Amino acid sequence: MTDTTQRDQPDHPLKGSEGDRLRTSTAKRGGGDPASRGRTTIADGVVEKIAGLAARDVEGVHAMGSGLSRTFGAVRDRVPGGAKSVSRGVKAEVGEVQTALDLEIVVDYGVSIADVARDVRENVVSAVERMTGLEVVEVNIAVSDVKLPDEEEDEPEQRLQ
Repeated sequence: MTDTTQRDQPDHPLKGSEGDRLRTSTAKRGGGDPASRGRTTIADGVVEKIAGLAARDVEGVHAMGSGLSRTFGAVRDRVPGGAKSVSRGVKAEVGEVQTALDLEIVVDYGVSIADVARDVRENVVSAVERMTGLEVVEVNIAVSDVKLPDEEEDEPEQRLQ
């Protein structure tokens, strides 16, 4: 009779419909914050795209990548269906909680390379950490060229107009 009396009490976990029992059971079983269940992995390419866009936003950065990669990229960009590579000139190594980046940039003539490099680092670190939650341990920047005012673009001319 004690068993029946316990079931008749309103706060007993077995009291009520099947859904009530299921909710009570799940709430006790899960344990912890739902946001901490499971694992999130971020691909190298995702970090490379974020860093590439952040670096291009800095005044004084003319282009990303070496002359050869820019030439191939320009040709690829003109092919129908070919997408512009925002990660050109960026290499990322992504771990579980940290990432390291190598960037290759071309700067405009007349700007302070040290200032541009500092601004690129700050912008890239800020964007990558904010968007991914990863700690950026280093951003290595190689300046591969300076764009002179009278220099033509490395991109091939468009044949059709």
